[in-house]
Formats: sequence, C-alpha cells, structure tokens
Amino acid sequence: MPSTYQGPASLPSSYAILSRSLEQGHEYLNQEEEVDYRPRPKKIVMPRRSYPHLPQMKKLNGASDYPTEATPLLVSQGLPVPLIDEQIDRNKSNDHESMLTLMKEEMKVLTKYSLPVFGSQLLEYSLVVASVVTIGHLSTTALAATSLGSMTASVTAFSIIQGLVSALDTMLPSAWTSQDPRLVGLWTQRMTVVIAFSLIPMYLLWFNAEPILLFLKQDPVVAHLAAVYLRWISLGLPAYAFNSISRRYFQSQGLFDVPTRIILLVAPVNAILNYLLVWGPAPIRLGYIGAPLATAISFNLISIASIIYGVFFAPTTAWHPISRRMFTSLGVLVRLGLGGVGQTASEWWAWEFLSLAASLLGPIALAAQSILFVSAVIMFQAPFALGIATSVRIGNLLGERTPRKAQATSNTAIIMAFVIPACSSTMFVVFRNHWAYLFNNDPEVVTLVGTILPIVALYQLFDSNSAVTAGIFRARGKQFVGALLNLSAYYMFGIPLGIFLAFKWKMGLVGLWLGITASLIYYAALGTYLCIQADWNREVVKVMERMAREESKGYGGVETAHGV
Repeated sequence: MPSTYQGPASLPSSYAILSRSLEQGHEYLNQEEEVDYRPRPKKIVMPRRSYPHLPQMKKLNGASDYPTEATPLLVSQGLPVPLIDEQIDRNKSNDHESMLTLMKEEMKVLTKYSLPVFGSQLLEYSLVVASVVTIGHLSTTALAATSLGSMTASVTAFSIIQGLVSALDTMLPSAWTSQDPRLVGLWTQRMTVVIAFSLIPMYLLWFNAEPILLFLKQDPVVAHLAAVYLRWISLGLPAYAFNSISRRYFQSQGLFDVPTRIILLVAPVNAILNYLLVWGPAPIRLGYIGAPLATAISFNLISIASIIYGVFFAPTTAWHPISRRMFTSLGVLVRLGLGGVGQTASEWWAWEFLSLAASLLGPIALAAQSILFVSAVIMFQAPFALGIATSVRIGNLLGERTPRKAQATSNTAIIMAFVIPACSSTMFVVFRNHWAYLFNNDPEVVTLVGTILPIVALYQLFDSNSAVTAGIFRARGKQFVGALLNLSAYYMFGIPLGIFLAFKWKMGLVGLWLGITASLIYYAALGTYLCIQADWNREVVKVMERMAREESKGYGGVETAHGV
C-alpha cells in the first residue's frame, strides 16, 4: 500500500562514553596530533557498547578533563557517543535470556517507536486530503485534473524518491551505533547528492507533461490542468525530497517525534493556505492553482523547520563536516536505492493501475474504489509506522552487534503485524453497510462498498505483514529481494488474476480486490519465511564490514574491522 510520507520520531537522546578497547596496543590520537589519512595496518576493534547516560561527558571514571592515551578516540576528539537508551539495552546479561523474554521487551520498544511515526503519517496524509477537498468543490473537471496530476507526480517522482531514499534505512541506523556515528551525516550528504541528480529527469517530465498526457489519450482540458498542477507543485519537489532524507537522519538517532512535531505545526497552516488560496478573499484567491501552491509551500515549511531543528536544537553527534567524501561511494546508495525503487514504486504503480482498471468499470465502481482505497490507506498508516520502527530498531541492533535482539525484533514485528490490523478489519466487517456514508450518499456506491469491505478486511491483515517485512528487508539491505517479491506478487500474480476475475468472470470491482488480496497473501507467505530464516550473525558481519570500509577511508585513528 503506498504511503505519502515515511516519517520518523523521537525519544530522548542520550549519550555514552566509548568503552576502552579490549585489544592491547591500540594507540589513540591526542587532540593536538595531526590526523594522518594514510592507510593503516588492519586491526580489529571491539564494537561500541551502550551504557546509561552519563551527565558529565568530560570525565571518565574520575579521570582528568583532558584526554590521555587511554581515553577512547571519539571522546578525545570531543565527540559524544550515542546510545540507544532502552532498558533492555542497558542490561547486557539479557543477551542470554530466552527468545520469548526478548520478544516481550522488544514489543514495548517497537510500540514506543511506532506511535509518533503513526502520528506523523496521518498528519502528512492530511496535506494531500486538504488539497483534494478544496479543489473538489471547484468542479468535477478540476478534481479529475488534480487526481491525474497527483497520480503522475506519484508515478514519476514521489515513489522514485521514496524508493531511492530507502537506501538510508539500511545505512543510517547501523552507522549510528557503529564506531563513528558521524557516518550518519556522511551517508545523508551522499544521498542528497544522488537525489539532486535524480530530480533533473523528474523536472523534465513534469514540464513536458501535457504533450505526454495527450499522447496517452487523456482529455485535453484535463491534461492541460494536470500539467498546470505539476508545474506549481514542482516548487515543492526539492523540499519533498529533502524531507524524505531528513526524516531518516532524525529517526536513525531515535529522534522519532521531531517530524511529528514539525508536521503538527505545518498541517493546520496547510489547511488554512488551501482555503485562502483557493476560496479566500479576492486579493489572494488563486483558484485552481492555489491548492498545489499551498502543498508546495507546506513541503518547504517542513524543510525549513527541519533545518532549524537540526542546526540549533539537535545533537551534532551524527553530523559530518561537508567535504569531498560526500561525492564518494554513491554507487552503493544507487544500488540499494534502485532496489528500493523496485520495492516501493512497483507497489504504488500497481495501485494506480488498479484505479485505472476500476475507471473502466464505470463511475459507480470508480467512486467505490476511491472510498475503499482511501480507507485502506488510512488504516495502513499504523503497520507502516511499525515497519519504519522495525527497520530503525534492527539497524541499530546490528550496529551494536546484538544479533539475537535483532532476531527477536524481527519475530516480534511480524507477530504485531497481524495483531495491529485486527481492529480495523473488525471495524470494516461490523460497519460494512454504513461505512461508505462517511464519503458518499449514493445507494449503489454504498452497497458496492459494503460488499467489498470484508475482502478489504482480509487484505488489511496481509498488507500489514508486507509493510513490516519490507522494513526488515530494508534494515538488512535486501531491497532487491523486496522488489522481486513485489514485482512477482503484483504483476505476475495479483493484477493478472484481478483483471481476469473483474472482466473475464464479470466480477467487477470485487474481482480486482480479490486479485490484489491474493497477491499479498503470496507476498506475506514468502516474505515471512525469508525473514524467519535470516542469518542474523551474518547480517552483523556485513554491517561491521561496511562500517570498517568507511572508517578506514576517512578518520585517522579509527581502525578497521576487516575480517570480523
């Protein structure tokens, strides 16, 4: 299920002093020494450990304020070292506890992480709903043009950006708990470079949208208005991309509620702007173009607020100074990002294709599809938030070299993915004959929606699972696996089956939803199996090797961990 926003959140940041290395003979740089970037002999370093918050960072076990040769490297360079401040992480003996005990603890952590993300998801979705509501009262043609423009924007840009940025779900959480948390900032800068180049073809498409839409046999008036919509909302495209990156930067550090608080401030501003620019007083009323302009302004306000928070309020532990290194290792992000595009965009495009198929069934079916789709998207936000929380938590634990906890988190999230949608599924079944009245009063639409809602209830269970397993794949750097599952589930199985049932067997919209539900059952079965069978010790080794390669390139004194 596509989501318009992938948001993160915040728990109180805490810090710890890097533990002394157990390897004898490690030499640490003094602050006054000149950094030597020449290749160093390969040495093994122990992973950074997490300890409870220490209020006085400058003292270590009663030592002097000044670093000595025994002071851990990052502290000697004035860098506070981050910590996942969870009770389960403070007690190192729990690594040997039973899997059931670990899963109970991880359920608490995942719940705490997911709640603020869920809030940000709903608030972000309100940005889209506000423009649809305001334009919908202008005219049917304007609403159709907005829908076409929004669909074009999603297919050609938003879904691609979300897919590319998903590479950070693999890189940042483990970097935060690695030997050098500044790698979080470095990978963020690299993704900014990748996204900046990717915006060029997107702008070319958007500013030539009208002839392309006419070539695709769209109504000339609707095509023109959709192109106008894209030109105005393009003012917010860089901000949309930046917001997608900054959310990962914050969430990898446990700052999950930062985007929630920012969007909480921007969402009402967006609603007011939509009203004033579309329906407001004559001096400021712009009509149709007011809605995409309001959305673009809102995207930019979120970016400005994120920058202000990052510069003046957020800890600088994860920030990496701007340097030429931001133009290196871009291929790693592109490779992971393309897999993410296959995983994310393929799902978005599948839903746009189904909406197009529903339009061929007539206005009643299209109206019912719109109600069902919006309802499913709203209910999807909770498991999607859980997927984000799972990705961050597993990435942090892999960076901390705790494979059993990572496995416990994965197993817990999969179970929670079936529990969370139980409420929404029950609600759909109980209120199936009245649900559509929230959106429309047409008796035919209400009846059709009521017929399909039990199928949507079943769909929710497996869609929730797909959101969580996708998060687990991202944490492991397995975006390509998720892409293959999505492509095979939707395009080789679900959509063909749905089209066959809808048009060949004359089942209409019911057939489309049966097909898409079957595809998610297939995805959930294979995805769950692949997650349960994961070798988490191997995942830790992969993270250590990746961090070692980066640390050996840029920071004198941070030794590598090759061959761990």
